[in-house]
Amino acid sequence: MKKFDKDRYRTRADVMKALAHPTRLFIVDELSRGEKCVCELTAMIGDDTSTVSKHLSVLKNSGLVQDDKRGLQVYYTLTCPCVLNFMFCVETVIDERAKWQYGSVTK
Repeated sequence: MKKFDKDRYRTRADVMKALAHPTRLFIVDELSRGEKCVCELTAMIGDDTSTVSKHLSVLKNSGLVQDDKRGLQVYYTLTCPCVLNFMFCVETVIDERAKWQYGSVTK
């Protein structure tokens, strides 16, 4: 494998690692509905602000979200809403696995 290919696969893995946490998946799902400030996400998640900010930092460093500081508040938006296509694909995999394991889709 060429160095460019290795780097590309590593970068893809970094994005997937950023999504590999339930709280971060929740954040992406919420941001799919529109921008949110850290305070809104903190209230929804029920963790402290520093924990939510750390999750947002992981998502930002991977390129999935961007921030906009307005006064004392920081607002986040998805940079690439196409990530929702990946989420839909994951749901399809879950449904297919359920069919295989249980003989029907459970939701």
